[in-house]
Amino acid sequence: MRYLAPGTLDEAIKAFAAAGSAARILAGGTDLLVQMRSGAVKPGVIVDIKKIAEMMAIEETAGGGFRIGAAVAGAVLGEHPRFGKVWPGVLEAVNLIGSTQVQGRASAGGNLCNGSPAGDSVPAMVAAGAVVTLQGPNGRRELPVEKVPAGPGRTNLLPGEILVSFTLPPRPPGSSDAYLRMIPRTEMDIAVVGVGVSLTLKDGICTAARVGLGAVAPTVLLVEAAAKALIGSKLDDAALNAAAAACSAACRPIDDKRGTIAYRTKVAGVLLKRTVAIAAKRAGGK
Repeated sequence: MRYLAPGTLDEAIKAFAAAGSAARILAGGTDLLVQMRSGAVKPGVIVDIKKIAEMMAIEETAGGGFRIGAAVAGAVLGEHPRFGKVWPGVLEAVNLIGSTQVQGRASAGGNLCNGSPAGDSVPAMVAAGAVVTLQGPNGRRELPVEKVPAGPGRTNLLPGEILVSFTLPPRPPGSSDAYLRMIPRTEMDIAVVGVGVSLTLKDGICTAARVGLGAVAPTVLLVEAAAKALIGSKLDDAALNAAAAACSAACRPIDDKRGTIAYRTKVAGVLLKRTVAIAAKRAGGK
């Protein structure tokens, strides 16, 4: 097995593409090393991207948006002076990836590319309207976060492509977000259901909303029907009930040791209401 630590993105893409299916990207390694130890993957080449400046940067863009390198660790993102104030829901989701020790390595980019339907940062990124930048042998392209997962353990990245960064849009006044998950234990567990909500309030009326739903289908979902139920309302019971019903209707879960189909379907609606309440309070509403 070869270990490579290129200093530029071009070098990384060249090495990654040349090795083909035998290569694996090392961002934090908190998934990859576990998979290697279990024998699930046996890479011939490991390409470490943490020495590439663009992959490790947190930048504020024009108008107040953010660009986050795909290899930025959760602990580093948590130390940023402004990010958590603008996107508290995204930050709390990223900070649920593993333990405090894992936070020093684990990244949102790795969490997304691992392809788990239960990845905590993904529903929050979907709710945020985040867009990823991908780069491969044929150049750069952008893709909404919800279009990246293709199924458990699979993504829609093309051969040789590397996830470079996440771009989160500027926030209008009266906007905020939140993320909640249901887990059997108090911490360090895999989500049974995860819900991310981002919304904007003006004069008590919800003028914009996005809802991301995780661990209830083969991929994380953007639940447009739930957002539509919230927009134009004062987030009253009727709107919340309709949004909760839309989340439950979108569920396509499995029965496993962490939860049944019926349980996950019900909890999705319950968590939607709770997450909306937190996001609204942060936005200056209820």
